[in-house]
Amino acid sequence: MRTIQISVCLVVTGACLGLSLPVAAQNAPLSLNDCIHLALEAPSPVTVAELDVDIAQRGRVVARSGFLPHASFGIDHFYNSPRASDPTAVSFVPSNAIREFAALLTVVQDIDTSGRVRAEYQRARANQDIAGANLAIAERELKRSVAAAYYRVLLARKLVEVFQERVDEADGFEQRTRVRSDAGEAARADVVKATSQAASFRQVLSAARTGAELANQALASFWTDDVSQPLRLVDLIDRPVSEPSHDPSPASYLTRQEFRLFDAEQRSFDADARHARSAMRPQVQLAVQWGVDQEVPGLSFDDRGYAALASLRLTLFDWSRASNQVRQADARTARVGQIREIASREFAREYQSALVRVRGLYEQISLARIQGTASEEDLRLSRVRYEGGEGLALEVVTAAAQLAEARASYYTAIADYLTARRDLEVASGQ
Repeated sequence: MRTIQISVCLVVTGACLGLSLPVAAQNAPLSLNDCIHLALEAPSPVTVAELDVDIAQRGRVVARSGFLPHASFGIDHFYNSPRASDPTAVSFVPSNAIREFAALLTVVQDIDTSGRVRAEYQRARANQDIAGANLAIAERELKRSVAAAYYRVLLARKLVEVFQERVDEADGFEQRTRVRSDAGEAARADVVKATSQAASFRQVLSAARTGAELANQALASFWTDDVSQPLRLVDLIDRPVSEPSHDPSPASYLTRQEFRLFDAEQRSFDADARHARSAMRPQVQLAVQWGVDQEVPGLSFDDRGYAALASLRLTLFDWSRASNQVRQADARTARVGQIREIASREFAREYQSALVRVRGLYEQISLARIQGTASEEDLRLSRVRYEGGEGLALEVVTAAAQLAEARASYYTAIADYLTARRDLEVASGQ
């Protein structure tokens, strides 16, 4: 009986932990794929990741614009103070007149001799890959969470059915025992045992109902705020489970999206290092201006013209700012490499553990099925012996508890097996 209570507590705890995220009542039963679809359509970490992908794509377009010339048109009017010794001349050397008008179309093109623009573009591409990997991981984890919640609901409802049957049977046994006790055919101790068993099963049934309600809320919360509405689900627990057929490939875990994320992060930090180095390299810029730049009065469009400008900028001294930024980016790249090595070992262990768990749970299903069949026969024989006056009420009580435990173990093994298969798919990079 203690094992039964532990199983129910685990279901309740799992349902509580599963409460996290938005479903209307439906007419047709929802399949697992239906639930996943509803969860993907509702606001979730997946929709947030999709926005991050869009942001990264826009950032790549912005970075790519650095390779293109930039054109602008400006109209300016300047007033410059005249010289104190000559009121007709301006006091500043760059000024052409006391009042000057300029209307210029300017086209500027950066010649990426330093590699700055290329580094920015590579960084934007890496950010796009990072966003894509995060989206794939978020979608995968949401699907796994919905599947786990779906199986918890089915298991919790099966446990309610199991314990409801046990309560009905225990109540009937208690009534029959009282009748026999009143007739002098059973001892008072038999009545006490039957009453205790009925109360114990009611307690477990109450916990199972709470677990089923919480599990329902946990699943519904993935796509709706009306979590109290009971969900109609396609029951997979009573269906025959297929034998594990996964081909154990030692390196299949290397296809996980996390490795794609690590690669993109390393490329992003490499781009940061190249961007920092660009500050120590010469940068060339070309500019062409066309328009009017004349003094006022005397402005005439016939005085229009053009000018070509070339500039070279070279950093001579920056207090080692750029070199330290390069070292910082290189250190971040090395850090990602270390994290990748650690994750690789962890993912390898997770993959092998998932294989062992799937195989072990499949075997447990067969053993639990055998145990359930034997427990049913044991309970039937115990009732026959007790009704015939050859057995004890304790035997019937014990057999009923063993049957409830066997059925609970059987359904729990199936739910755990289905969940473990999902975990194996994730661990193998599917």
